[in-house]
Amino acid sequence: MATNLKLKGNWNILKGKLKEKYGELTDDDLTYVEGKEDQLLGKIQKRTGEAEDIIKREFFEEN
Repeated sequence: MATNLKLKGNWNILKGKLKEKYGELTDDDLTYVEGKEDQLLGKIQKRTGEAEDIIKREFFEEN
């Protein structure tokens, strides 16, 4: 999954978009640690109730 994520270099932009769409996310929810993308995705999914594949497709996969 790490190779498909567009986190590096774009994290602040992505973080803003996630908070805009999912207002219930906190800064702690969106703490990104390189190599821990699956944990980040799990936290977002747990907090929002959104399906994992939808979150991945909309925010994390390369176009």
